[in-house]
Amino acid sequence: MNKQERATTRDESIPPGILEGIRVLDLSRILAGPACTQLLGDYGADVIKVERPGGGDDTRSWGPPYVVGDEGLPTGESAYYLSANRNKRSVAIDISTPEGAETVRKMARHCDVLIENFKVGGLKKYGLDAESLLSVQPDLIYCSISGYGQTGPNAHLPGYDLIAQGYGGIMSLTGEPEGEPMKVAVAVADIVCGLYAATAILAALHHRDRTGEGQYIDIGLVDTQIAWLMNEGSNYLVSGERPVRRGNQHPNIVPYQVFKASDGHLIIAVGNDHQFQQFCHIIDRPALAADPRYASNSARLDHREELIGLLESAIATFSRDELLSAMERHGVPGGPINTLAEVFESSQVKAREMKISLPHSQSSSGSVDLIGNPVKFSKTPIGYRYGPPCCGEHTEEVLKELLGDEQINPDKPVTD
Repeated sequence: MNKQERATTRDESIPPGILEGIRVLDLSRILAGPACTQLLGDYGADVIKVERPGGGDDTRSWGPPYVVGDEGLPTGESAYYLSANRNKRSVAIDISTPEGAETVRKMARHCDVLIENFKVGGLKKYGLDAESLLSVQPDLIYCSISGYGQTGPNAHLPGYDLIAQGYGGIMSLTGEPEGEPMKVAVAVADIVCGLYAATAILAALHHRDRTGEGQYIDIGLVDTQIAWLMNEGSNYLVSGERPVRRGNQHPNIVPYQVFKASDGHLIIAVGNDHQFQQFCHIIDRPALAADPRYASNSARLDHREELIGLLESAIATFSRDELLSAMERHGVPGGPINTLAEVFESSQVKAREMKISLPHSQSSSGSVDLIGNPVKFSKTPIGYRYGPPCCGEHTEEVLKELLGDEQINPDKPVTD
């Protein structure tokens, strides 16, 4: 199979999705914006990813690991890039040139949504800022993602996931009590920001359907990270008490954490007093459930430390699977702590199609394994029409489809 035969073309057998007819011009890179547009693409939108010629999205080189190409050699396509860029078509255009910027402006007129994550004000010099485009295309949905949003004293600062986790407070809550503040292992601030952006875009499209009006959406990584502090943030605002790091413990429920069995760790997530009674029965400590210091959740919170010590010594005498089996029989929530190998080989992941394989033109096998979309529509199922594209893979196709004879100067290419 040669590379031409392995080209990441659209799978015409895939039925149209719920967003069929919506076209998204994606000027974003790294993770928050691409995560948003991948989700829209999974829902059926036509996502056109604009990349700088030659290098493309920065994350293409964020490896190893890379896609393995011919003769077992690594390509320039990283697993990081693959994670957020399926269901898109890539065009390589140098927006820093007048020709490139004008081409993108013309492309925008054929699109419903534009999303970008340049530094604040960075697109104005190219005439690709929201004010410029909305003035000539008032029904456009224009979404900007930045570190701190478009306003405020920090708007000029760069935005990265780690910085957002630090500024927004989640790192002060994460980690062992005596350890250093800890970031979440995946770029969760980026990912959740992308989800907020996707829901905002869908809401704006609904507004446009009713009124014909487009609008500007301003989303900051730090703002969205603060928003998902949720119960911990609310605990602080209501009580005025500064939360502390509790490792794997829950601020409002006991016992709800990781415990060590005789042969490994497991999660025990007791959600109410009846479940606590059942759990005490399972570990042969019924007196704990009757003890007024532990009988109610509020009492368990007051006596957390001593109770956890008693539970730890009892749980350590059981095997992990023995406990989990008994907990399932008695309706006590809990579960294993799987490695990623165990996750992707599990029967649940297979049943839910959370591991998928899509075409990729540089892979020696012709495909790459990816994480599936978790949403299950009953009428308009998720469709995987494109694998993650190579940089500029669809330039000619897209420009001909959108612009035709409108192209600036057919004799002067907009790509390097």
